[in-house]
Amino acid sequence: MPLAPAGFAWPLCGCGGPLQFFAHLPVEDGVLSVFLCQNNPGACAFWDASSSANRVYLFPREELRPVAVPEAGLTLLPATSAIRTHVVTIDPEDACDEEGIEPDAYDLARSGWKWEPEEGFGKQREVLGSLGGSPSYLEDDRLPVCPSCTGTMEFAAHLEEGITRETAMNLGGQLGYVFVCRPCREGAFLTD
Repeated sequence: MPLAPAGFAWPLCGCGGPLQFFAHLPVEDGVLSVFLCQNNPGACAFWDASSSANRVYLFPREELRPVAVPEAGLTLLPATSAIRTHVVTIDPEDACDEEGIEPDAYDLARSGWKWEPEEGFGKQREVLGSLGGSPSYLEDDRLPVCPSCTGTMEFAAHLEEGITRETAMNLGGQLGYVFVCRPCREGAFLTD
């Protein structure tokens, strides 16, 4: 269930249905609440940062309260899950490969999340995203612009679909990206 300041109204998609609450993400200056349309998957462009089929809100941490959930529509994931953060530091020796290219921090973090050193895959699928850093695999021309100030939004988080049917977000097999304009307290979501 999302938490929001008093007076918050559940967001609606351009199709008229309520958006589904996907994530409540802690960031340094508040919390980001992410909503996507799942009323008719594929029909509404939740993957497009400028679409009415997604909303990202930056709320202050203080005075958040549970929001009344609409009775109709796909509004919540089937199960609730919690976020556990793990700080990853990159060894200076791993900072560049033999061609001088910096490794992707997200992939580096996932590669270190294994059961045993000899396993090739392990628990990497349990890493369901990242907070901060840089947007892996996303081309610069796809960085969203704030609709209020027209400045380029700052990357805030990656979101993976998930590993179980109960907790998985329907992102169409894509990686989700959350962006924020801190001065305007607005956000955007897209997939790639």
